[in-house]
Amino acid sequence: MRTISTTIAAGTLVFFMSTQVWASDAGHTSEAMEHAGKAQAHGEMGHAKDALQHAKDSLAHAKASRDDHAASHKHMDEAIKHLEEAIKHADMGHGPESAKHAEEAMKHMRQSGH
Repeated sequence: MRTISTTIAAGTLVFFMSTQVWASDAGHTSEAMEHAGKAQAHGEMGHAKDALQHAKDSLAHAKASRDDHAASHKHMDEAIKHLEEAIKHADMGHGPESAKHAEEAMKHMRQSGH
């Protein structure tokens, strides 16, 4: 049974090392996954020192990925606020004010990178 799990871990490691993960997220997320796979494989082989280093590298990339996405979420939150204001002003018949908020919403959507 141990041979099967080691084979699966090694296969997973090879898969992550030989393919690019999702183009929109290819940076830190794929690096985090690659290092996590290596940490798992080394851990199962009893190589604690190598497993430790890969786990630390994976954590650093995972945190960087989280931080990258936080900025884009912040911009979408701002876009939503401006769209809500655009709706409110349009409902009151304030066309120019509504247009300003719609314009701001579009700026934030572009900045979000989505």
